Amino acid sequence: MDTTGILDEALQRLHGSGPERLGRLTNHAPMAVEALSVRGQAGTVHRWLDLYSRKLEEFPSRVEPVTATNWRAALGDPRRAADWIDHFEREITDRPWRDVLAQWWPRLLPGMYGGSTHPLIRVGHAVRTLLAGEGTAPRLAELAHGLGYWAARHHPIADLAPLPGAGGGGADAALDAVPPLTERHGTFPDRLARVTSLPVWAAATGIADPDEARLRLVELVRAATHRYATHGHGEEILLVHAATAPNAVLRALPALPPTLWAPSLRAAWTASAAVTAMYAPDTPIAFTPPGTFTADEVFERARAHGDEHVIKLTDTALDVGDEAALAAALRSVELNEPLR
Repeated sequence: MDTTGILDEALQRLHGSGPERLGRLTNHAPMAVEALSVRGQAGTVHRWLDLYSRKLEEFPSRVEPVTATNWRAALGDPRRAADWIDHFEREITDRPWRDVLAQWWPRLLPGMYGGSTHPLIRVGHAVRTLLAGEGTAPRLAELAHGLGYWAARHHPIADLAPLPGAGGGGADAALDAVPPLTERHGTFPDRLARVTSLPVWAAATGIADPDEARLRLVELVRAATHRYATHGHGEEILLVHAATAPNAVLRALPALPPTLWAPSLRAAWTASAAVTAMYAPDTPIAFTPPGTFTADEVFERARAHGDEHVIKLTDTALDVGDEAALAAALRSVELNEPLR
């Protein structure tokens, strides 16, 4: 973890910007600078931000304070992003951040699909930083921004019809069993509305033990990361989230009560499988990395490339740590347009 203060400087620089731009595109900068800092690239953070700054918009206007009595009415209202961020800044000032997270996690988890899962992913990066070191004011504020964005973009999905055939196998087989949408066009919310059934891999196991839930979540992150190498061409940006969304849940688990781990696994599976159904190609392709690389070398390639999705997927691939995951990261470098 960065001890130079650069991450705190970057977060302070970013907290004057809103969580989105153009009314729908996510501000990825807080997540990317956290990943750069964690992976030993803090010295590149401000230069990266200089390039990314054209994608930032001003902090949104406030509407009405969110309170303990009116929060349900404000949930899922993107116009209230600033109100929600203010609310969580007050909460985290008044109480330990873990207590705030534990209270709000089960409230927010059913709506993790809003904002194309980006709010959840932002929270996962913030929690990793807080678990790794000192809870400085900018890092606590970053958790408030992530939770506020999540609450504003909270978007549950309807009950899904269960599909048989994936409950007893591994996560890789379960993702292979996800049927693609017949109509694959439109925005993320448009496509999400067409997802009406998914294999019941995580739910069908009847997992209640927290440690078993964590192990299955590790398995899911690994399988989704590996899969990007062969399926990422279906949609090079959105399919990143099939891996990074469940990894955000995995990163948050140590800060959550164990009673929340099993439902978190089920929600993470639904998110990963839904993204797979929405964007995966009909046919996988073989991918052979252009050489043998260490984890540090792969992350350096991602940093030099600069695209925020490449940085985040590579960060997740390094969590997985095997050759197939590093190959997926290299595939993302190949597929995505670099930041210029």
